[in-house]
Amino acid sequence: MPKLKTHKGTKKRFRLTGRGKVKRWRAGKRHLLSGKSGKRLRHLRRSAICHASDQKRLSELLAGS
Repeated sequence: MPKLKTHKGTKKRFRLTGRGKVKRWRAGKRHLLSGKSGKRLRHLRRSAICHASDQKRLSELLAGS
């Protein structure tokens, strides 16, 4: 079988945790920030774990790394 190639766009946006889950950053911190509360922006700073239904597809895209 040929080697799997890593999807470079996915590699820049997602990271694998030690247990193999896929970690992502939260959307909504690029623009129009004045209308969002401080609490909301603080919570957007935190990373999140991707939903279980996306895990398999994302781990396949990150398989070569």
